[in-house]
Amino acid sequence: METELIPYPHKQPRSALAVLFVFLKLGLTSFGGPIAHLGYFRRQFVEQLGWLDEESFTDLVALCQLLPGPASSQVGFSIGLLRAGWLGGLAAWCGFTLPSVALLLAFAAVAPDLHGTLGAGLIHGLKLVAVAVVAQAVWDMARRLCPDLTRAAIALLALAAASGSTNAYGQFIVIVLGAVLGLVFCRTKPSAAARARPVGAEEFPVSHTFALLALAAFFALLLGLPAIAAIDPSHTLAVFDAFYRSGALVFGGGHVVLPLLQQQTVATGWVAPGDFLSGYGAAQAAPGPLFTFAAFLGWRMLAAPHHWTGALLATAGIFLPGLLLVLGTLPFWRRLRASQALTAILNGTNAAVVGLLGAALYSPVWTSAVVTKIDFVVAAIGFCLLTRWKVPPLVVVVFCVAAALIESMWG
Repeated sequence: METELIPYPHKQPRSALAVLFVFLKLGLTSFGGPIAHLGYFRRQFVEQLGWLDEESFTDLVALCQLLPGPASSQVGFSIGLLRAGWLGGLAAWCGFTLPSVALLLAFAAVAPDLHGTLGAGLIHGLKLVAVAVVAQAVWDMARRLCPDLTRAAIALLALAAASGSTNAYGQFIVIVLGAVLGLVFCRTKPSAAARARPVGAEEFPVSHTFALLALAAFFALLLGLPAIAAIDPSHTLAVFDAFYRSGALVFGGGHVVLPLLQQQTVATGWVAPGDFLSGYGAAQAAPGPLFTFAAFLGWRMLAAPHHWTGALLATAGIFLPGLLLVLGTLPFWRRLRASQALTAILNGTNAAVVGLLGAALYSPVWTSAVVTKIDFVVAAIGFCLLTRWKVPPLVVVVFCVAAALIESMWG
């Protein structure tokens, strides 16, 4: 039986506890990545609960996809904010995010004890999951974000630059390059949908003054943390800075966080390459936002801060910039949507992140996981299951782990 759409959502109770309950259910059941999460949100909040109408939900999604950060978490936080004020926003974020954090921390705690044939097979299977999932992300994003020759060329330039870069700021430079090329070569007129009336700024409890303060805090942390770290060589500060910058520069979807985090954690020697890929594979089996992979990395740091402290720093660092940005842009959304220059910059930036993810697909994902012909076959089947048969990622996790276990026992 279909749930009746409630026509007057403003008459429903607006308690933070009710928001927490709804988002906790979503946090425990939302598998499949950010696009799938937004589908779950639409069904829950537009069709079933009637908390937003179709146009308002679409505008909110468009805003959050425009910004760096985890789009599904930003949308969820905004819905909670709209529904029950600041406590509602906090409740929405906690309900949607913490179940995934708890699952990944549990895996991080037991991973060192996974020895022997079964343990090695499980870890290797999760690495093969990462190959299939990242390959699917590159395939889908290339078709969606590089629909013309200009953006395809930007993606290829970004791939070449990222593959040859050894600089700690290589990804940031590639993103800036994509933005500049987009501004010059990718100007298009905003669509009719982009010119449509956005969610009314007056509906959110965010004043223009607070929005400007949130934007100021975002840039102060982005620029100030590296400067402070250069003066004070504190590893704790360096960890927070690394995850904050990763969260601040993720355009184009949750999977783009992979090359950024790899550069910040594996390339610096903070996290072992095998741990990184097995954790990323485990993140595919967990519900909720992919950004919670940061909690696993924070726990598995080879040097302090690690365990609970590292997980807290990493999780706070990677989610904070996206939340600051959505708070800072809600009151100004109408002007942003009408900007032709901003549309061009985003076209170039999104093309560049396709190249970044393509470079990460080869190293570290492919080079660390595919070591035999059987590995190649398993990863290829996983890729086809995701792209052609559209099976849920959890099914691919089970398949790759089972295949790796069989290979390890019979090989």
